Amino acid sequence: PADVPATVADKAREMARQAFQALGCEAMARVDFFLRADGRLLVNEVNTIPGFTDISMYAKALAASGIGYSQTIDVLIEHALARHAAR
Repeated sequence: PADVPATVADKAREMARQAFQALGCEAMARVDFFLRADGRLLVNEVNTIPGFTDISMYAKALAASGIGYSQTIDVLIEHALARHAAR
């Protein structure tokens, strides 16, 4: 994750959430941004199948948010089981 001011990080999180929901994503996705010189954030891409090893950018972003790799896997499994049960 980029070293940016908290206000930029907060805006990126909100924009990522909105993009995730607008596209109907489920479980996980990585939303990449460009930060312009004027401070504007632009969504670059939404990656619905991000690299998912313990050294991937997805894992690093989660770790920077205080979420461990094992915890992430547990949450994804719980989410998948709940979705399956709801069908």
